Amino acid sequence: MEKIRKRDGRIAVFEPEKITQAIQKAFLAVGEKNGDRARTLSDNVVEIVEDNFKHSIPGVEDVQDIVEEILIKNGYNKVAKAYILYRQKRTELREAKKLLRVDKDELKLSLNAIRVLERRYLLRDIEGNIKEAPSEMFRRVAKTVASVNERYGEDQVQSEKDFYRMMTNLEFLPNSPTLMNAGTELGQLSACFVLPVEDSLRGIFKALTNMALIHQSGGGTGFSFSGLRPEGDIVRSTKGVASGPVSFMRIFDQATGVIKQGGKRRGANMGILRVDHPDIIQFITSKEKEGILDNFNISVGITDEFMKAVEEDDKYELINPRTGECTENLRAKEVFDLIVTMAWRTGDPGLIFLDEINHRHPVSHVGVIESTNPCGEIPLLPYESCNLGSVNLSRMVKDGAIDWEKLRETTRSGVHFLDNVIDANRYTLKEIERISKSNRKIGLGVMGFAEMLALLSIPYDSEEAIKTAEKIMKFISEESVKKSVELGESRGSFSNFKGSVWENKYKTMRNATVNTVAPTGTISILANTSSGIEPLFALSYSRNVMGSRLLEVNPVFEQIAKDRGFYSSDLMVDIARTGSLKDIDGIPDDIKRIFVTSLDIDPQWHVRMQAAFQKYVDNAVAKTVNMPASATLENVRKIFLLAYEQKCKGITVYRYGSKDRQVLVINGLRKEEEGIVADPDFSGDTICGECSF
Repeated sequence: MEKIRKRDGRIAVFEPEKITQAIQKAFLAVGEKNGDRARTLSDNVVEIVEDNFKHSIPGVEDVQDIVEEILIKNGYNKVAKAYILYRQKRTELREAKKLLRVDKDELKLSLNAIRVLERRYLLRDIEGNIKEAPSEMFRRVAKTVASVNERYGEDQVQSEKDFYRMMTNLEFLPNSPTLMNAGTELGQLSACFVLPVEDSLRGIFKALTNMALIHQSGGGTGFSFSGLRPEGDIVRSTKGVASGPVSFMRIFDQATGVIKQGGKRRGANMGILRVDHPDIIQFITSKEKEGILDNFNISVGITDEFMKAVEEDDKYELINPRTGECTENLRAKEVFDLIVTMAWRTGDPGLIFLDEINHRHPVSHVGVIESTNPCGEIPLLPYESCNLGSVNLSRMVKDGAIDWEKLRETTRSGVHFLDNVIDANRYTLKEIERISKSNRKIGLGVMGFAEMLALLSIPYDSEEAIKTAEKIMKFISEESVKKSVELGESRGSFSNFKGSVWENKYKTMRNATVNTVAPTGTISILANTSSGIEPLFALSYSRNVMGSRLLEVNPVFEQIAKDRGFYSSDLMVDIARTGSLKDIDGIPDDIKRIFVTSLDIDPQWHVRMQAAFQKYVDNAVAKTVNMPASATLENVRKIFLLAYEQKCKGITVYRYGSKDRQVLVINGLRKEEEGIVADPDFSGDTICGECSF
């Protein structure tokens, strides 16, 4: 027999090996090693199929019915049950995909990835019906981005093939606006922007208008409110008094709440205030009540002078930005303690280390950086934008080792892709286009790092993991720079190359920055991998999808559990009670050590991992230090101090339960309770759901 009829009616080549694999999976699902039994049973199935369908072509369902009969006939009742449950699960998945109108797409995407694509990414017609499949989306993006080659006299066809391949293989994905808008009339492809806020009513509302336009196009915005005069300061034009930065932040927040980015998601903002601004106390406590400034992540802009005053328990000056004069002296340690307390209570504020950022800014001769994008990984000058993309490290492992050649090729293609995006982009504002093209900043980062470590049998909280992080990011950095230099030779350097740090190192350089580590958010859902460089938060949990609960198991853990022979559906349900293996019986100790989860890890490892990547990243690293509910104020204080000592560019903590609204909730530890439940947007990074870029 050579042919088989697929469920959609297509005739395909009959492959007996797939029957063998399906039977092997059923044996593993009940914790049994099958030896040669799967092959023997498979051969038996093929004989019956050939005998029953001598003059016709069997359907997939016909073959599966025979598999069930053979398993039961040979006394493998438990295995047959596992096989039947697997068939049922696949049927439910197919039906769910039909509801989402993308069931015929050839890509092997998870149900949740399909759901996210349908809700946010796939193009629709004028009546709101989806008009493209996921593969067509990737083709649209690849074609649009590769078309830039033509203006440089380069091969467009090969680049389109390369870009399409690495996206459909889920080896690299660009930031969400590129997936959403490439090849469309809107054409805005950047994720990250920083907008200046001038100290005048006209300037403030200009920034508000620009923010609205950017959010509408799918981007996120960062602001420094440090230039605004403090509350109660004089306003000469009206003889009145100023209301201060926090009051204007509330206006930005309310505007964000009613604007959907590209009609697909709500906007996100970063709000930063320097620690020496007179309104700093009001800013630190601005998110004390949940529901206030919900569309903002906030961070205190920390200076070296302030940290020195904290260390020496000294006072420091608050400076009115309008006059440049000192208004008050505060005890630095008390302000730092207040920041710690609020971060412990609410998750906000984080810290942005302004001096470290500007000290390492490659184009510092152009201007001073005062703010970052919403998640903190891209420090930007006023009106600058940046395009992000991430290499899926979980796809860079072969036979238990890092596939360095594949990582090299993907890195180089990723840099090429992101540089093209700068030219393919349709910019919302002329000011943004001008400085973005002058500096040509890109941010190639990573996702799936935790899964890579698991595939390499390396625990996240280990010295070996830290060394691996440094080795990987050093390699990506070097290859990114090499590719940018080559692009500089063929296409020309970025306009502000003269006077930059690169001028003393290379004759040309295409991009002022090349690397970052973003939280990845929804693109890690599409890639079905762990978010950014975060550890795994939960190995098994149920997710709310289309009104029903679906059990999700980390694919790397699931495969290893099957390979090692301890997998069972009941065990996965037990793990979903807490997400952790720590107190689960029947799992080998070495597996428990490798698959340590976020809340099992001492917080210092989170910071050390961030610092390891930051060492070789010219932008910044997004990382949330997820802490258990039992974490103390002293734990948070140590994390903040360690981040400063390790020369991170920023730091964010989140203590479990400190916000009522979380995208992942642990309801209880007892077996009869519901366990871990994740909202559709949970991607394994921060559990409070503040950023989805």
